[in-house]
Amino acid sequence: MTTPTAAFGARTVFRIGYGALQLERLHDRRDEAVALLRHAVELGVDHVDTAEFYGFGFANHVIRKALRPQDDVLVVTKVGADPDPGGRPPLRLAQRPEQLRASVEDNLRSLGVDRLAVVNLRRLDTGPGLRPEGDQVVGLDDQLAVMTALRDEGKIGAIGLSGVSLDNLRRALPAGVVCVQNAYSLVSRDDEDMLRLCAAEGIAWVPFFPLGGAFPGLPKATDEPAVRAVAESLGVTRAQVALAWLLHHAPNVLLIPGTADRAHLEANIAVGGITLDAAALATLDAVGSRSAETPSG
Repeated sequence: MTTPTAAFGARTVFRIGYGALQLERLHDRRDEAVALLRHAVELGVDHVDTAEFYGFGFANHVIRKALRPQDDVLVVTKVGADPDPGGRPPLRLAQRPEQLRASVEDNLRSLGVDRLAVVNLRRLDTGPGLRPEGDQVVGLDDQLAVMTALRDEGKIGAIGLSGVSLDNLRRALPAGVVCVQNAYSLVSRDDEDMLRLCAAEGIAWVPFFPLGGAFPGLPKATDEPAVRAVAESLGVTRAQVALAWLLHHAPNVLLIPGTADRAHLEANIAVGGITLDAAALATLDAVGSRSAETPSG
């Protein structure tokens, strides 16, 4: 297997980070949420993924309280959507340049920092879920202009992209892209060409929905007979096998599985120690890939 660390821009991080979305489940148990994130750091996590719309700012509040400067944790946030309490889903798109700038300012305040290390521009070109409509259909060049301006101002350290198409990634390369977050899993590998481009360009590939099954009716990696067979042979869970496959598949893959449960957190971190031999990899590679696209409505 590849090493347990990989490049993320100018940093080297442990390949298994933590996605803060699930912290929202501990909204009424704030101290427990802080303790969970502290435990992740104790286990070696040095890359945390968040957004202002995760729990309407709750995730960022927990990160601000739990992390200390000496932890040297890379906190990556995203813009392109804002919280929308009461909405379905509870977020609204915020793709216009002035909205991207406002979202950066919101993250700076809620995280209590003067500079955001990495900010992902959530483009929504591809993958399951919402699509921009009306005044939210904004050209990539206009978005990159404000993102690079924010970087020049020192408010952003580096720029990433999320939900991006291959063509738009190519167009964005001159702006300096350190990571791409797209829906990607064993059972949804439409972005294989983009993954290869990222590997060639030294860009971290940080898949969301790494187990598939983002919405009802979409395939789940854990339902695959091949995943079940490999898990049984190794004495690990099916989810661990599906995550381990991602780490084995390409050296620039970084994982950000989220959880609100301490035991589940430990199981996720343990994936870094799972070795898949050639036979197991061949079995898993043979699993058919099915698109993660769903109707945007």
